[in-house]
Amino acid sequence: MTDLPTPEAPLRIGTRGSPLALAQAHETRARLMAAFELPDEAFQIEVIKTTGDRILDRPLKDIGGKGLFTREIEEALAAGVIDIAVHSMKDMPTLQPDGLIIDCYLPREDVRDAFVTLDGGSLADLPAGSVVGSSSLRRRAQIALRRPDLKLVEFRGNVQTRMKKLGDGVADATFLAMAGLNRLKMHEVPRHATDTADMLPAVAQGCIGIERRVTDDNAARMLAAIHHAPTGMRLNCERQFLKTLDGSCETPIAGLAELDGDILNFRGEILRPDGSDVLTVEGECPVTGGAALGARLAQDLLDRAPEGFFDWRT
Repeated sequence: MTDLPTPEAPLRIGTRGSPLALAQAHETRARLMAAFELPDEAFQIEVIKTTGDRILDRPLKDIGGKGLFTREIEEALAAGVIDIAVHSMKDMPTLQPDGLIIDCYLPREDVRDAFVTLDGGSLADLPAGSVVGSSSLRRRAQIALRRPDLKLVEFRGNVQTRMKKLGDGVADATFLAMAGLNRLKMHEVPRHATDTADMLPAVAQGCIGIERRVTDDNAARMLAAIHHAPTGMRLNCERQFLKTLDGSCETPIAGLAELDGDILNFRGEILRPDGSDVLTVEGECPVTGGAALGARLAQDLLDRAPEGFFDWRT
């Protein structure tokens, strides 16, 4: 039996404070409200500022990597300050702190990257010498591979901050996630959706994961009611691929698992940070074998990589 939250004893939902993070927390709350016929007063959204949100003037790889967007939230969850935590899964390390687990995913949004300019043109339209801003090593390496004639600069901040930087002329173009633009209903932002055949997304891009304490059976039962199994199957493959490669936001890695009936298809790639080389891999398996497929294909890349290819991991 599940003890449901009440306005007097609400379920506390932890999140970052950006507009996108809040939209994801609100979506989680809405799905729980619908599943259990609860009022919004039965939930309390707690904003937790992370190190990654506070330090915006340096690349992520220089200040600690992916955990910068999750550490304080996970500390609050472990301490019982919040009951569940809502995360963008592409920000999540593949290893979780002892006592915490993510086994609930919401339906995945558009996985594609959005190429954003003030006029909505495509990457191919951008003149040689133009400046592209991005903080993602994966995107920077992919652009350097495809358009070595462009200039790449560091570009951090939320959607609103990045759009202001474009307007101020800091860069001519940037990349955002289509999922984020859709969740924020920012249909006015000029964008060109980049086909995944041309540019593979980050592992778990477009996916919301909800973390809980392993011992919290009540939260487990509530989250099971909103878990989207197909998304979980896809992420089992993608995150195992990333884990086997020892990937983080310091590593130019891309990967995408897709379902075709009972078959899971996966494509992945690793790049040198300067875009001078790329190794690709693909395979398929029954949907239940995604984690094993991700590990096998990652190991294939490790075995095929020339000497020195993984120097950026040290």
